Amino acid sequence: MLHRLTSIFLAVLLTSCSSSSPTPSNEAGPGALVESSEPRITSPDATAEELSQLARDNAAFAWDFYREAATPGENLFLSPYSISVALAMTWAGAGGNTETEMANAMHFMLAQDRLHNAFNALDLELQKRAEAESADAPLPFRLNVTNAIFGQVGFAFLDPFLDTLARDYGAGIRLLDFVSETEESRLAINQWVSDRTEQRIEELLAPGILDAMTRLVLVNAIYFTASWSEPFEEAKTRDASFRRLDGSEVMVPTMHQGVETVYGEGESFQAAELPYDGQQLAMLVLVPDEGTFAQFEQALSASKVDEIRTGLSDHLVDLAFPKFSFRSSIPAKAPLQALGMVEAFDAGKADFSGMTETLPFYIQDVAHQAFIAVDERGTEAAAATAVIAGTTSAPPPATLTVDRPFVFAIIDRTTGATLFVGRVLDPS
Repeated sequence: MLHRLTSIFLAVLLTSCSSSSPTPSNEAGPGALVESSEPRITSPDATAEELSQLARDNAAFAWDFYREAATPGENLFLSPYSISVALAMTWAGAGGNTETEMANAMHFMLAQDRLHNAFNALDLELQKRAEAESADAPLPFRLNVTNAIFGQVGFAFLDPFLDTLARDYGAGIRLLDFVSETEESRLAINQWVSDRTEQRIEELLAPGILDAMTRLVLVNAIYFTASWSEPFEEAKTRDASFRRLDGSEVMVPTMHQGVETVYGEGESFQAAELPYDGQQLAMLVLVPDEGTFAQFEQALSASKVDEIRTGLSDHLVDLAFPKFSFRSSIPAKAPLQALGMVEAFDAGKADFSGMTETLPFYIQDVAHQAFIAVDERGTEAAAATAVIAGTTSAPPPATLTVDRPFVFAIIDRTTGATLFVGRVLDPS
């Protein structure tokens, strides 16, 4: 099976109707495109420290959101990076306490202008990853990030907001008629999402999520495919037992290989990074000891993950790793509110005055879907909202048999950006 990794996040904002709108362009796609005359900045001046700060802050949000979104007994997969980008675009129009709450919940520690500039620089940096691709890789390396904003026709959006979307996110606003063509608008947005996720996410917006009061929908999509640096041999894959949290066992196809990679052990876990082709991205696999999964998961944080990664060292690992494929659909509103982003969802208190001078916006809902599949060749996934040197002697061999629930993350090694996180409680 071809493996793709995509994540898309959306936020639906509502307000009352307005009577004017900027002049649209004729770019292809659903709805006429309203965009700033400002071109995208292709050489942003973000400093190395700002990029590092952004990666750390995004990782902090990633593990916070992971804990809030996890449902007992279920697998989980999501793209905190995609959620962060979509809400950063929304944050560009926030003010007052709404802006403060969003910044705290999302760990946006950089100032408004520097944050959007840094996101632009990080996106452009990630676009370079395909340059390290091997010519004979079984899967093509792709890491594409796209943004779209869908707004109500006849509604006025402020120029500074449009300028930020254009300069730092390469996005304009596509005009749709949520008032009189609600269902047609939902289908148009879903089609845009489907086209950018290779049809892996065909119905991000369920019937009824939009209504005649909807005025703005922001969407971010990440699409990722990559081969393992050392693909598994299919002939070595065989069924093996995987123990669930309740102690029951299930037989699942399990891949085997000896791989030279970084590996480490703690008091109650084993960890390894499985690099993708080009060595610039890797899947970090965290396998708690039996009986310790809940405590280990609850203690996960950006600093803990960084501590684990720093402690990894070169080993020849005898690896047994299950094939898996699953989909997550996450109602993201409640986790975001639990993290302190409350006013943005309150019609009487939300402040998005940076978007429009008309009646106020508030976020009605947040939807997130994600799909991932892992096999011998690499990783494929899709979603709609979706990162060290020598010894005096050879390191000892290690064995990592992933036969029990585990946590994983896909990390850009160069910037440290946490693109995806998840857990597997049952690979079957």
